[in-house]
Amino acid sequence: MSEYKPPFHMTDRITNLVAEISEQIGRITVLSHGNLNPRLRKENRIRTIHSSLAIEHNSLSLEQVTAILNGQRILGDPNEIREVQNAYETYEMLLTLNPA
Repeated sequence: MSEYKPPFHMTDRITNLVAEISEQIGRITVLSHGNLNPRLRKENRIRTIHSSLAIEHNSLSLEQVTAILNGQRILGDPNEIREVQNAYETYEMLLTLNPA
């Protein structure tokens, strides 16, 4: 299987912009926590985690990230699997923090 090569070159600027977008999505997710139904909230969280980690070159697919967060075992780099688990725990912890 060949490695995907996007039709553009990743630059620091692109990486920083994608990271900023991910942060904003995370903020919106946290702020609207009570306004989304639980299934939609979980789907958004999974997509946010997958996208954020993909920026950092985590090679796990959206399906693999979903499986991990549903408690299923997958084949993959243990460090990348742990990154998914840590990201999820971090997002959960954000919901309990009081920024005031």
